[in-house]
Amino acid sequence: MLLVSREGATATLTLSRPEKRNSLTREFWAEMRACLSALENDGETRTVIITGAGDTTFCAGGDIASFKALKDEAERRAFQIDAMATFTAIEQTPLVVIAAINGLAFGGGCELALACDIVVAADHAQFAMPEAALGLTPGFGVLRAPDVIGRHWTKLMVFAGERISAARALEIGLVQIVTPADGLMARAKEIAARVAASGPQAQAVGKQLINREIDASGVDHSVDLLTMLQGSSESAEGVAAFLERRKPNFTKGVRRP
Repeated sequence: MLLVSREGATATLTLSRPEKRNSLTREFWAEMRACLSALENDGETRTVIITGAGDTTFCAGGDIASFKALKDEAERRAFQIDAMATFTAIEQTPLVVIAAINGLAFGGGCELALACDIVVAADHAQFAMPEAALGLTPGFGVLRAPDVIGRHWTKLMVFAGERISAARALEIGLVQIVTPADGLMARAKEIAARVAASGPQAQAVGKQLINREIDASGVDHSVDLLTMLQGSSESAEGVAAFLERRKPNFTKGVRRP
């Protein structure tokens, strides 16, 4: 799913599954981690740009159809741990990771942007975390988004599935730079070149200090809740409704998780 190209000290990773709107599969998580590890240890790479194939979609999120293949709690837990480990790997690599958002960034695509160090977006890009409509919640998103965009914007996006434009994303801090679509990659590469011209150790230390770690118990608790939710009847109904192109029939009322 990942296409890798090199230009000097910058590697570009392209999510290349355009027929599925660059949606993420279980295999993607391992592929991304392996790729980051290889780039981190090649002695040449300083920056990574992540973008999507095509000009309409960066990443539509997880491949919903593949969720039905997760048959039991152990598989669901492994899926959640895999996803968390990948987002964490992006945060913890000493490489500077730039997201070049070339279109829709929904669900896991928006969470992927949150994990990156710098986000550059085309002016037609849109962002959303609509998992609640499927009876799910964006696990990494709810851990990281409050630090980036604040608790209330996070709640609007997570609870109501609010879709926001590139301009709005810039206002609330989800995006740092908005550019015309035809200049997106040039702008991302220009930033990457400036990063590569600076001291690598200074940047690695700076990144580590800025991305102070969330307490491990918070990640573990998130995995527990997400595993439970993914195996719930609510999630089953939400996923089925999505695949059948109908409105979900969720139960009325709410209870504490």
